[in-house]
Amino acid sequence: MKTKAEQIEMLLRGEAPPANAGIFGATLEEKDCKLIIIPVPWDGTASYGKGTALAPDAIRKASHQLDLEDLFFDRPYQKGIRMLKIPEDILLMNGLSSQRKLTPGEKCYRSRIINQYVYRQAKRLLAEGKIVGVLGGEHSVPLGLIDALEEKCSNFGILHIDAHHDLRAGYEGFDFSHASIMYNVMETFPLLKLCQVGVRDFCAQERAYSNALGQRAKVFYWQNIFQKIDEGISFRAIIDEVSDFLPKKIYISFDIDGLDPSNCPNTGTPVPGGLSFSQAVYLIEGLSVNHKIIGFDLCEVAPGGGSDWDCNVGARVLYKLCGAALK
Repeated sequence: MKTKAEQIEMLLRGEAPPANAGIFGATLEEKDCKLIIIPVPWDGTASYGKGTALAPDAIRKASHQLDLEDLFFDRPYQKGIRMLKIPEDILLMNGLSSQRKLTPGEKCYRSRIINQYVYRQAKRLLAEGKIVGVLGGEHSVPLGLIDALEEKCSNFGILHIDAHHDLRAGYEGFDFSHASIMYNVMETFPLLKLCQVGVRDFCAQERAYSNALGQRAKVFYWQNIFQKIDEGISFRAIIDEVSDFLPKKIYISFDIDGLDPSNCPNTGTPVPGGLSFSQAVYLIEGLSVNHKIIGFDLCEVAPGGGSDWDCNVGARVLYKLCGAALK
């Protein structure tokens, strides 16, 4: 295998990486990387469309055709980015779960295994001084990373880009659903603040819970964002509102369905409306100026439809998240 310097030089020249290369075209040793991505191929609690379990490897492949120069973040890849090996046991467990409808107890058992796996990996990597991100899979999977970060870095906030609140106390009789990730976070970690952007599909219980969080939560519903822009308020002003609410340390949880469905047509629960790709990038870049991005997840990307479009967009979002965390 080529050294880190040789691989970086290859990327600088814009050469096509080999098909079996790692994320963003390099296959680097963990010791040579500042940022490590934990892939989690799990969509066992998906309640509508499935397929996100295949995303980590599909995004790896799609990332090979990105040109990695970035106008805002320069060359994030030079600091070293590695995605861990896809855990075959979780992929197998996901395949077994797809063969029949799991009971809530079975879902809970499997989700606990996944949460523990992510937590152990994240805790180890954080102890080594790495920046850590999670690549789903469905949106239930980053809980272990947030748990490990909360132990290491108190007083941080969560920027949650999503079409949904994900604040259900449970869904389909199951506590660790993709629809409950932010409820579980806010219940488990009472000091965290939550800022949600792009929400446009929710139930009465979720909105009531969000309101009950009081000063701990702020929501930028898509309808309100659209109205503000239509009335002449700049998106930059909205970014400033988000920035003012959140503490200096931020974790970004990015559900791809926060984007307009033209960017993610195969995601499990698409909703009309949502951020454009450029707005999402502008938000990430804007917050990275005065905030420290301490970790992130990207979830709900689903390969399909006979094209690589979803994974192409997902790889580009992932690279921006890496750039923000490495800045």
